[in-house]
Amino acid sequence: MAANSEATAQRRQGKTLLLEGLDCPDCAKKLEERIRGLENVSEAAISFATGKLYIFFHGSLDGVYETITASGYRLATIDGDSEKWTLAKTRVIYAIISAAALAAALLLSRVSGTLSGVFLFIAVAVGGHATFRRGFNALKSRTFDINVLMTVAVAGALIIGEWWEAATVAFLFAASNALETYTAEKNRRSISALMNAAPQLAHRLREGAVETVSVDEVLAEEEIVIRPGERIPLDGTILSGSSFVTEAAITGESLPVAKQEGSTVYAGTLNGSGSLRVSVKGTAADTTLARIVRLVEEAQLRRAPFQQFIDRFARVYTPAVIGLAGAIIFGGLLIDAGDWHTWIYRGLALLIVACPCALVVSTPVSIAAALTNAARHGVLIKGGAYLEQAGLVRAMVFDKTGTLTTGRPAVVRVEAFEDFGKDDVVRAAASLEAYSEHLLAETVRAYAVELGLQLLPVDSFHAYPGKGVSGTVGNSAYFLGTEAFLAEKGVDMARAREISAGSETALYLASKENILGALLVRDTLRAEISLVLRRLRKMGIIRLSVLTGDRKGVAEAMAYGLELDDVFAELLPEEKEAMVQNFRQAYGKVAMVGDGINDAPALASADLGIAMGGAGNPTAMETADVTLMGDELEKIPFLLELSRRTISVIRQNIALSLLIKGLAILLVFPGWLTLWLAIVADMGASLLVTANGMRLLYFNDTDKPN
Repeated sequence: MAANSEATAQRRQGKTLLLEGLDCPDCAKKLEERIRGLENVSEAAISFATGKLYIFFHGSLDGVYETITASGYRLATIDGDSEKWTLAKTRVIYAIISAAALAAALLLSRVSGTLSGVFLFIAVAVGGHATFRRGFNALKSRTFDINVLMTVAVAGALIIGEWWEAATVAFLFAASNALETYTAEKNRRSISALMNAAPQLAHRLREGAVETVSVDEVLAEEEIVIRPGERIPLDGTILSGSSFVTEAAITGESLPVAKQEGSTVYAGTLNGSGSLRVSVKGTAADTTLARIVRLVEEAQLRRAPFQQFIDRFARVYTPAVIGLAGAIIFGGLLIDAGDWHTWIYRGLALLIVACPCALVVSTPVSIAAALTNAARHGVLIKGGAYLEQAGLVRAMVFDKTGTLTTGRPAVVRVEAFEDFGKDDVVRAAASLEAYSEHLLAETVRAYAVELGLQLLPVDSFHAYPGKGVSGTVGNSAYFLGTEAFLAEKGVDMARAREISAGSETALYLASKENILGALLVRDTLRAEISLVLRRLRKMGIIRLSVLTGDRKGVAEAMAYGLELDDVFAELLPEEKEAMVQNFRQAYGKVAMVGDGINDAPALASADLGIAMGGAGNPTAMETADVTLMGDELEKIPFLLELSRRTISVIRQNIALSLLIKGLAILLVFPGWLTLWLAIVADMGASLLVTANGMRLLYFNDTDKPN
């Protein structure tokens, strides 16, 4: 049994194909259904936003290739876009030839009816040949799409002698196809621009010599050189050199970040004026940027509730309008049997209006633009459903450490006794911590540097893990550590009661007998937190709370002055999850903001899980619904506002497409809807909702006053 399962798994293959000329979301959906119906295909999904076909199959792909070609599309390479515009250009040429033939027919109409007819036939054949082929293949697979409707409409117009109408419709539809193909491919370039941020070449360092190679040839732990002004090709750690790096491609932050030995750098970011030697962390497929692009592409396949509704509506709408067209033709003939030309003409016009392209494209183009815009701003959203969810949030709960606070402790107060001054306490403590790897050692050293204090040499240094350190500074022996550690060493701790640590952590400095002073250390609030919370209030968030596992006194002191509604402290992970459930019952949609790892149960339980600092953190990127690639809380109001704007644009698009279609249908009954006007209405509606949705690519509220 195991052997058979293994053989089956080996036969099943996965592949990603790039489709060229995918211009209609309804046609894309029908093509997906046809491919999924092939015998050797187990799964297939087409992302209209990216133009990619994700397929799992066994055996040969010949049938898939034939179906794609028969449907009027071509395959392009995933890696390059040199061929991507070929079909769009071809369609433009066909539209121009069709227009020229139509113009020639008009000029010759007064000279020779026969010659005019020839050019009208050329206009129909050139402008509609791709549509006719795709319509025929759709009929063979028993599916009805715009190509079938257009084929029937043009053929019907020719049969009833409306050659001018047939030629005009063929030209307008060819022009529409060319324009929509161009627009769709242009939109896809906005998404692929994310991946193009990473260079394809790297300067590998081997045996002291630099060689320029493809990024695919560089292996983990090899060394590369990044020259001034170059984009960084792979994730890695700086071995030597320092520079300022612009990380906008990853975090959305436009200001350069200082980097030095030991700092992490990411593929696609821009190096400043320094030269860097970097140890590569993984291959090109493992970079943070590559993961972002993969997740953005996968997000296009997760249909938002709006999109699911439109898909269901379109399945009813199209057959209903086709039925109405048939009813108009046969009903009209029954009422006025002698005027069959008029009623067939009106029915054909209604067939063109039956195309649901504008309605179907109204949601995915908006979702794709918003997701791409968010990724460019360092906000990674897993799909349209989560984008919609963000705009419905009513309550928001935050983890404390690393979310509301920086996660980097700082010395906030110094106490001194005996003849020691505060600078003496800091100098002695920092000198001892120069030899320590304790969590707070770097904090103490940084504080001494900030004060401009010169450190002293230390003898007889000894570290007591989890407790403190001891050593001789000058001619005096000192202990530095917790109250319990000093008491263990026989130090009189009576004076410790004079130091009110409160929400702070105290590091006590003592001689062998007495306390000499203390450094009070505390995690610091993010500078922007007050403005962010105030803006969230203005945006209608009715409850802002903190869930933390930290001590109650520490949590309450941190929250003081932030005007938070609740502070829940000393919580275990499962208790955080239960609190999120309580918030959902009390206030409705709840978002949880945490670090994506320790807060995983609460993040998963919330309607929207938002993880902070996902850059270089694959776990956060995989577990949360939304990942803020940087540590910028300002991106949360941006996320909510983008979501609300997207929902608004989708509603506008649905209303526009239904309004235009509705007006066109109403024009059928008095006989005012001509075939060419019907195609103009259909093309105009599609282009209008596409342009409206694409506005979301450029939405930016970072300059909005708080």
